[in-house]
Amino acid sequence: MSDSQPQIVYDRGDLSFIIVAGAMVFFMVPGLAFLYSGLSRRKNALSMIWAVAAANGVVIFQWYFWGYSLAFSTTADNGFIGNLSNIGLRKVLDNPSPGSPLLPDILYSFFQMEFGCVTAAILMGGLAERGRVLPGMVFIFLWMTLVYCPLACWVWASHGWAFEWGVLDFAGALLKIESIIRTHGSIICTGGGPVEIGSGVGGLAFSWVLGRRGERQLINFRPHNVGLVYLGTAMLWFGWIGFNGGSAFGANVRAIVAIWNTMIAGALAGLVWCALDFRYERRWSMVGLCSGTIAGLVAATPSSGYVHPWGSVVIGILSGALCNFATKVKYLIRIDDALDLFAEHAVGGIVGLIMNAFFASTNIIAMDGVNVGIEAGWVDKNWKALYKQVAYVAATCAYTFVVTALIAKGVDMVPGLKLRTSPEGEIIGIDETDIGEFASDYIELRREVHDSFGSSSKLVAAGDRHGVNDLELGKHHNGNGTAPPSEVINEKPETGLAPNN
Repeated sequence: MSDSQPQIVYDRGDLSFIIVAGAMVFFMVPGLAFLYSGLSRRKNALSMIWAVAAANGVVIFQWYFWGYSLAFSTTADNGFIGNLSNIGLRKVLDNPSPGSPLLPDILYSFFQMEFGCVTAAILMGGLAERGRVLPGMVFIFLWMTLVYCPLACWVWASHGWAFEWGVLDFAGALLKIESIIRTHGSIICTGGGPVEIGSGVGGLAFSWVLGRRGERQLINFRPHNVGLVYLGTAMLWFGWIGFNGGSAFGANVRAIVAIWNTMIAGALAGLVWCALDFRYERRWSMVGLCSGTIAGLVAATPSSGYVHPWGSVVIGILSGALCNFATKVKYLIRIDDALDLFAEHAVGGIVGLIMNAFFASTNIIAMDGVNVGIEAGWVDKNWKALYKQVAYVAATCAYTFVVTALIAKGVDMVPGLKLRTSPEGEIIGIDETDIGEFASDYIELRREVHDSFGSSSKLVAAGDRHGVNDLELGKHHNGNGTAPPSEVINEKPETGLAPNN
C-alpha cells in the first residue's frame, strides 16, 4: 500500500477466523493421503501418501510463483485467465483482496492456495496402483497452471465470464458492477467447479490416458486398511468445516449456515450410500459409509453457502444415491478410475451446482452482511438460474477433460517422464519401484519372500498361508496341523505377494 493511501483496518475476528479455516483446509491434505493409502493395496499404500504430500509442495510453489496471479490478478480483463501482474506475490500484501473487502490480499491468497492444494491432492488418486510419482509431479504443476487457474478465474475472479454471467458456485457474489464489488460485495468461494469437477473429471481423463490396470490387478481389488479409510474421512470432514465455513470470508451467520449444511449433507449422503450397498452385500460397509459421506461433503461444497438447511437434506440424499450409482459408469466406459474420483467428486459437485438453481436463497446469501440483493435460485423465482448452472457445468467438464488429457499425454511423451510404471512394477507395487519404503513393514529375515529359497518350487494359490496352499498344508504336517519348516521354505509363491497386497 502506498503512503498516500489510508491505512485499512480489518476486523481481527474475521482475520482469525479465516486463518484457522485455512489451517483446517490444510488438514484435508493428510486426510486424503490416509484415505487413498487405506483404499489401495498394501504394496501401493505409501506411494499414495507420497504423491499427495509431494503434490502439496508443488502446488504451494506454483501458487506463490504464478498461480495466484493467473487466477486472481485484477488487471486482467479477458474473462478466461489472469495475467502475471502479481507473479511471486508481487503487490500482494494488505490491500483489500479481489474476493472480499473484508480480507487483505495476502490472507486471501493463502486461503485460496489451500483450495488448490486439496484439489491437487484429490487428483493424485488417478495415480493409484500404476502411476509413477515423479512424472505425476510434473503433470500436477502443468495441470494447476492450465486447468485449475482458468477454472478458478472463470467463477471466482471479478472479471471471470462465469462470475459476470451469474453462476452460483458458492464462489461469486454475482455483483456485476466492479465498483460495487470493491466496496460492498464478496466473491464467495468453495468450488464445485474448480475443485470438485476439476479434480473429478480431471481424474477421469488422467486415468484414461494411464490406461487400465492389468487384469490380475483388477481381480479382488479391495482396501488394505479400512481403519485408515475412516481416519482419512474424519480428517476430511473436519477440514471441510473450514473449507465451506471459511468461504463466507468472515465470522458471520452465513458461515454458520454453511457449516450446518456441510454436516447435514455429509451425514445423510453417507447413510444413503451405506443403505444402497446393503442391498447387494447384506453387510453394513464401512467403506460405503465413508464414500457416501465424502460424496455429500462434495455436494455441499458449491451449495452450503446458498441454501437453507432443509435444502441440504435433499442434496445429501441425492448425492449419496447418484454418486453411488455413478460408480458403475467406469465399467460402462472402460476407464479404470480406481478410486472413483469421477463418481464422488465430479458427480457430487454437479449435484450441488444444479441444486443451487433450485434451492439457492437470497436471504441465506445476505446473512454475511455484505452480499445483499443477489439473484438466487427458483425459490426466489429466478428461473434462468437453471440453464446457467447447466451451461457452466458442461463448459467446466468439457474443458477439464480435454485439457487434462492433452497435458497427461504430452507429459507421457517426454523421455523419462512416462506416466505409467512397467507391468512388472505394477505387480510388485509402486512402493517398491518408486519409493523404496513401505507404509507397513514387518520384522523379517530377508527383504524378498523368495530370497534363498530352493531352486525347485511350484506355484501356489495367492493368499495361502506362508506361501503354502491349504492342500499341501494338510498333507505335510507335524501332527499339529503345521508344515515342517523345511517344506515351507521350499515353497515359492509366484510374486511373494497376495493379490490384495
